[in-house]
Amino acid sequence: MKLHFYGGAGMVTGANYLLETNKSKILVDCGLFQGGQKIEKKNEEPFPYSPEEIDFVLITHAHLDHIGRLPKLVTNGFNGEILSTGPTRDFAHLLLEDSQKLLREKAKRAGTIPLVEEEYIDKIIKMFRPIEYDESIKLNDKISVCFREAGHVLGSASIEVMADGKKLVFSGDLGSSKISTLREPAVIKDADYVIMESTYGDRVHEEEQECKDMIEDVVEDAVLRGGTLMIPSFALERTQQLLYHFNELVENKRIPQIPIFVDSPLAIKLTEVYKQYPNYYNKKTSLLVKSGDDIFKFPGLKFTLSTQESKEINNVASPKIIIAGAGMSQGGRIIHHEVRYLSDPKNTLLIVTYQAKGTLGRKILEGATEVEILDKIIPIKAKIEHINGYSSHADQKDLINWISNMIKPDSLKRPKKVFVCHGEEEPADALAQHIKDHLGLSVQTPKIGEIIEL
Repeated sequence: MKLHFYGGAGMVTGANYLLETNKSKILVDCGLFQGGQKIEKKNEEPFPYSPEEIDFVLITHAHLDHIGRLPKLVTNGFNGEILSTGPTRDFAHLLLEDSQKLLREKAKRAGTIPLVEEEYIDKIIKMFRPIEYDESIKLNDKISVCFREAGHVLGSASIEVMADGKKLVFSGDLGSSKISTLREPAVIKDADYVIMESTYGDRVHEEEQECKDMIEDVVEDAVLRGGTLMIPSFALERTQQLLYHFNELVENKRIPQIPIFVDSPLAIKLTEVYKQYPNYYNKKTSLLVKSGDDIFKFPGLKFTLSTQESKEINNVASPKIIIAGAGMSQGGRIIHHEVRYLSDPKNTLLIVTYQAKGTLGRKILEGATEVEILDKIIPIKAKIEHINGYSSHADQKDLINWISNMIKPDSLKRPKKVFVCHGEEEPADALAQHIKDHLGLSVQTPKIGEIIEL
């Protein structure tokens, strides 16, 4: 049995792992490479395997760095089954439609032909087979899989694969224990091999109360200065987490009631999907919803779906809050607000999402004094704030707790090897070293293109 690392190795994006057994070829995730132009060029490269030979694709969750190349996979010959949870399938439909729209616009500007026609998205979604958590699914007489709660975004999963007498566990992206509205990642007690993420493998996030206090302080400061608070946010999970906290802060009068705009058509549509799956929330959030509290509706909140509504935000006097995509300021409506507001010292940009190398958001976070947006040079005079705790990714403490379940006295099988992936070099190395030193497990940080014989 061979495990191929074709993405999400040595970097955070492009998750794509191929498990090759005597009987089948299985992909785990098929994500876009995201970041600077050099990284994104990899999306144009041919797959290092034959898509028509892939029997199954297992999807951990619906972020584009895990599903974004599915259209390319299908147009290149894949005709098998795609397994995921129900929410992941529903999110994938919206996210792939949005992604392909952006790619078609890019292709039009570049004078090239888009790789995927719009009707392919419906074809892809029909290939999905939604399954429940903790349900053992036989792919054939030699291979079975089980999806377990990962707590990262609604419907996200860690995936157990039983093949050729061995058990592999793909962590997917694991959720933070700090602020989530979701259940915590499932306890998995045994594995022969573990492929785990390390996005924040070198740091510990703020606790939930600290996050609330920090965002309260940022809002109060923005109001005091009479400015606009911009929050670039991922449409999936991060925006919903923010609304959950703003709901509590507004209803308990911890922040002044000012206009709060969710200026992201995609986030608005995804939030509607959240409302369809209340059984996926954790107990605290479920009780709140059952009490009649609409956690995505509170005084001052406005969803701006149309382009005209988005433009009209400019006519609303400050102070105001604008939550908009994209989370790394690589596109979307947030960049139009950044062009308008970044140069004014009264305003604030609050970064609450991961910023990949080479992205506009990363440059701002690292202290750039000016940036180029929409062919304009924009001086950065606005106040830049950063809260790590809003990440839907596990921090180092969460990651260690998750893998530690496999070496406890009641563990059924101690992992032979842990492959630390889906992280930049520093956090991946830090997590790998911690696992070696404190848990005594054999660890490897594979490089992209590496093939491991299991």
